[in-house]
Amino acid sequence: MQASCTTELTAFAEDVLRGLSSTPKRLSSKYFYDDEGTRLFQEIMKLPEYYLTSVEYKLFTEQIDEIGRAFTEGSDKIDLIELGAGDGTKTAVLIEHFLDQKIDFTYSPIDISKEACDALSAKFHEKFPGLKINPHHGDYFKILDSLKNGNGRRKVILFLGSNIGNFSREQAVDFFRQLRGVMNENDHIFIGFDMQKDPRVIVSAYDDAAGVTAAFNLNLLRRINRELGADFVVENFSHYAQYRPVECAARSFLISREKQTVHIDALTRDFEFDQWEPIFMEISQKYTSAMIEELAAASGFEIAVTFLDKENFYCDSLWLPSQNHLR
Repeated sequence: MQASCTTELTAFAEDVLRGLSSTPKRLSSKYFYDDEGTRLFQEIMKLPEYYLTSVEYKLFTEQIDEIGRAFTEGSDKIDLIELGAGDGTKTAVLIEHFLDQKIDFTYSPIDISKEACDALSAKFHEKFPGLKINPHHGDYFKILDSLKNGNGRRKVILFLGSNIGNFSREQAVDFFRQLRGVMNENDHIFIGFDMQKDPRVIVSAYDDAAGVTAAFNLNLLRRINRELGADFVVENFSHYAQYRPVECAARSFLISREKQTVHIDALTRDFEFDQWEPIFMEISQKYTSAMIEELAAASGFEIAVTFLDKENFYCDSLWLPSQNHLR
């Protein structure tokens, strides 16, 4: 009965059904970024506790000459393609540098949120009138496959903000292997990694005093209410974050504050929650240099150069497709 029902459901509904039927319950972080989720995350990036954005921005500004040379070495025509571009604050540093250097390049931001794409396009059209910009919204791999070509221009795919940290190791390897499949041999990928550090600093980044991260996580319940006809009482859940230093991973949960039943119309069923029962929401993996090297090798890439900030809080790593074929 359930199998025949899920064949007619959207991917969102299927993932919610699968997650809330699991033990422990879980929801996929990839659905955080509806328009409201995107707006809230842009607020998170401005928080004093959320060091990731400011540290990566500083890395870009202080090492932009070296980054630019690494992108263009051996190729004078570049297509910059950014996955999950957001508000483009860090990318603007790179774009301004390329324009100043009169490098032949285009910029293609890709985001799940059309609102985010439209806002970024408007912002960059105003800030950089001469920029060749080609925004897309939707599935990363479908869009990247459509952009694959044999015109000799190097694609440099940007995946910044330590977004890869939201993937398990297996998911990260699968993600990079899929990217490898839509890349030419001369293409590069530039990835942001949040490094292992004082656990107290990490926990604060995912449990800010203003409660913006809590609102960001709880917004997913509101999205389920709106799009799937659920009756979550959002106030009956609270946000909780922790960091496990042995696993180098931060995790966030929504905790049911009371025993309750939630009905979801699109799934035509109820879900029972015990008091203090958690819903696992997100993993935010932190990395060591050895972990990054192993991930690149397992995914079919070679590390060309890694850029670290002065405190070793964060790194951006430039990968090239390995010449060895993946099995």
